[in-house]
Amino acid sequence: MLLRVVLGFLLFVIVAGIAAAKGERAGEFDYYVMALSWSPNWCALEGEAKGSPQCDTDEDHGWVLHGLWPQYHRGWPSFCLTPEPQPQRSLTNTMADIMGTSGLAWYQWKKHGVCSGLSARAYYDLSRKAYESVVRPPVFRKLNKTITLPASVVEDAFLKENPSLSRDMITITCREGHIQEARICLSKDLSPVPCGRDVSRDCSLSDAVFEPVN
Repeated sequence: MLLRVVLGFLLFVIVAGIAAAKGERAGEFDYYVMALSWSPNWCALEGEAKGSPQCDTDEDHGWVLHGLWPQYHRGWPSFCLTPEPQPQRSLTNTMADIMGTSGLAWYQWKKHGVCSGLSARAYYDLSRKAYESVVRPPVFRKLNKTITLPASVVEDAFLKENPSLSRDMITITCREGHIQEARICLSKDLSPVPCGRDVSRDCSLSDAVFEPVN
């Protein structure tokens, strides 16, 4: 029994030491990256194959919240040690309307939320506030067929609807020829801020695929 206790303590010390060495302590970061994913494209690439309820035909998700990620000026923390309890399913379920599924809400807490220094409820509340602070361009919900467009058009649409944003505060990503995400950089109080160099990696495609909402 004593050996088991000693080994458990040593394991804790090692894990804590690794986290400390990386500087990944809960609450210690510089700003947030809010990632907004275009749900129809995610469903076309992988969600439908996974049978995700986010892609059900009776859903009409457009830009969904992929996550609110604590970020350093260079790099980012993840899987931080936190004394906060894990969220109950009843709590993650409340995020499905803007995140697509409660499973994504759970994973985002486990990987990123634990680094915020907040409780799970406070982290989700802040995530919803961030999501609601940005106008998602309504023009994309009016599409009735699949189109191709320059990724810069998506960025321009966000800038038009959100005058407080500038080009160094948002980046558009692509995946497998599709528009993937709009990533917007926010301060800890959710004011727009310039993104770090490792975040500012704009997709340069001139013919990115954009799927319509069901």
